[in-house]
Amino acid sequence: MFHLFTLLIYQPFLNVTVFFYWIHGVLTRGNPDMGIAVIFLTIVIRILLLPISLMEDKGEKERRSLLQSAHELEQIYATDPIGLKHETKKLFRRNKGVVAGELFSLFIQVMISLMLWRMFETGLTGEDIHLIYPFMPKVALPFNLVFLGRFDLTHTNIIINLIQSFMIFVVETVAILTSPYPPMKGEVVRMQLVLPVISFLIFLRLPAGKKLFVITTLVISLILNLYKFGKHKFQERIDRELEKERLAVAGEEPIIIQTK
Repeated sequence: MFHLFTLLIYQPFLNVTVFFYWIHGVLTRGNPDMGIAVIFLTIVIRILLLPISLMEDKGEKERRSLLQSAHELEQIYATDPIGLKHETKKLFRRNKGVVAGELFSLFIQVMISLMLWRMFETGLTGEDIHLIYPFMPKVALPFNLVFLGRFDLTHTNIIINLIQSFMIFVVETVAILTSPYPPMKGEVVRMQLVLPVISFLIFLRLPAGKKLFVITTLVISLILNLYKFGKHKFQERIDRELEKERLAVAGEEPIIIQTK
């Protein structure tokens, strides 16, 4: 299993990272930055995971419905743990597709986490240099692991950690404000306040390189959320204009709903 993970996941992405490192070195005439390579690696991974993200977006309504039903069961069977367990199993069996999608997404996240952990633990320090493909361009060792000449990717950094938590807050706030679904009870506090704080504490001792990956992922998520929101609003505007034209052709007056 470990060999398959190395062969199919870790080794290819390690080589992709080294390739981006080499390209940056060529463009900067001998001053490569592994942090830049990590940013490009993150973009590649997000592109590869785009189909999964689109599937998750389509299944968001079903996922929220499942969570809401599970929350209602917890309230109904608050004093009956056996009944709660039985009804929860029935609920999950009726929503096998949603559960399978969540498990698959979790599996992908675990694989990426393991890949990043090994990459910053042994790969970029040179211990896995034997996994570089023979056809890859040669790069000078050791790798430059100081991002922008300031942040050592192999050590923790409080500034990078604060930026990461701030980005989590921004992304979750935008996601809640632009979501077509109303937030569930406690979701605003949990996602906007608790999650950034917990993430800050959890990632406090992790290398800055892993946080750089997370920050880049969050920036891409923010851009995608804003793009989808803008696209949705633009489509709503087009639909309203088409409806007005249809009513004008039919000689009908548009219905105006007054709100207080």
